[in-house]
Amino acid sequence: MKSFSTLTLIAALAAAGALEAQNPLSNDVKQSYNGIKSTLTRAAEEMPEADYSFSTVPGTTRTYGEIIGHIADLQLMLCGMAKGEPKRGDAESKKTKVELTAALKESFDYCDSVYNSLTDADAVQMVKMFGRDVTKLSVLNFNIAHDNEMYGTAVAYLRIKGLVPPSSQPRRR
Repeated sequence: MKSFSTLTLIAALAAAGALEAQNPLSNDVKQSYNGIKSTLTRAAEEMPEADYSFSTVPGTTRTYGEIIGHIADLQLMLCGMAKGEPKRGDAESKKTKVELTAALKESFDYCDSVYNSLTDADAVQMVKMFGRDVTKLSVLNFNIAHDNEMYGTAVAYLRIKGLVPPSSQPRRR
């Protein structure tokens, strides 16, 4: 009986691995998305409320809060493009940390449904992005690239305020 249980477990694990291997592109993009999602969420939490109005060059650059709002709004738009739903947010107009972190979470919740349902077959379907025909995978990769770019900007703001960005903090266990 013990041998049968062991064999059943081995077969189940092998089947799960085979299923994951069937969607290598979509699995890779999901992993990248989940990484930047975690990092941006922590970056939004890291900055104190009082510094959400901080700008490196007042009147020229976005405030920290506007950066978080911009990320949330563009994510909604891009994930909406991939899903075939026009989507617009208004997070960039919000001012408080509570409002902005809630908007960021809402945008991640919406994008989660897009990334989590993606298969390799779906990834190559054509959609419109800024008037061009591109694959869903292209839209979702653009979202990840933009998130990383904006995280780089947020890092500068955090460092100026004497804070350690999430990607430079010791790994959580």
